[in-house]
Amino acid sequence: MPSAFQFQCHFVLIFLAASKGETRYLEVRDAGEDEPFLLLSEDLKRELSAGQIYRRSLRCIDMLSIEGQFTFTADQPQLHCATFFIGEPEELIMIDYNFVNIDCQGGDFLKIFDGWILKGEKFPSSLDHPLPTSQRYVDFCENSNTQRSIRSSQNVAMIFFRIHQPGNGFTVTVKKSTNLFPCNVISQTPSGRFTMVIPHQHRNCSFSIIYPVVIKISDLILGHLNGLFLKKPSAGCAGVGDFVELLGGTGLDPSKMFPLADLCHSFHGSAQMKIGCDNTVLRMVSSGKHINRVTFEYRQLDLQETEDRKENSIEEFCFPSI
Repeated sequence: MPSAFQFQCHFVLIFLAASKGETRYLEVRDAGEDEPFLLLSEDLKRELSAGQIYRRSLRCIDMLSIEGQFTFTADQPQLHCATFFIGEPEELIMIDYNFVNIDCQGGDFLKIFDGWILKGEKFPSSLDHPLPTSQRYVDFCENSNTQRSIRSSQNVAMIFFRIHQPGNGFTVTVKKSTNLFPCNVISQTPSGRFTMVIPHQHRNCSFSIIYPVVIKISDLILGHLNGLFLKKPSAGCAGVGDFVELLGGTGLDPSKMFPLADLCHSFHGSAQMKIGCDNTVLRMVSSGKHINRVTFEYRQLDLQETEDRKENSIEEFCFPSI
């Protein structure tokens, strides 16, 4: 049985698939079920190729991965709504308020969060984000005259809102910009390849994959300075300022996940691990003294691989005996 976390994450990813005109997150049983998504894809391609701004209405719970102008209008009191935004790993998200008609005094609110929140857990975690949690929220009702344009610190952001009066709502424009050194990332897909580079920055960077996966690290450079590799201690990663860790768990916040492996030595080759958790995170901790880089690829574990796990393997941390 999938966990509640997986259900919630896959639920919002289904919205992502629909908004992009793709069906990779859906199991389509016949061609007829696929046709609406194919039609949406063709219409969207024609609209964007004509140089027009993509526009559509928002649902109470929604997810977007494309630029455009989006409007929510309440047809009844909507008390628990959220829109999740996601880009490619190397993209940042810019959200501009175009029009807002809500009753702040009557209990309505419209807030942008720099990252994602699911069931009270945040990504990036408080340990990995450059801003304190209080500064990651932008409340329209408190900042309507001072801050009408917000840029995310990573490839995900979200709006959550409450609107009591039917007919009230808002319009936002979403744009994307390039992030030369992506740090915290949620993957849109269950498989892919990525290179994370931290150039002389004292920060922690997490790459989150919301699936059980096989992850293979093919290149790891830690402590790379002026073309020389610095010698690392021989035992463990204790006291090392630069290292990579693999985490697994059932929630969104990397700081609350189970540590599965630490890597604190540079190598060229291949290191592979199967992680049967709902969420898998590769996290790089960087002291800021060096240029650190890690290249890895990942793919979703198939059903047979998760069912045939061996006793005392890494997967056992995420598949407790029933």
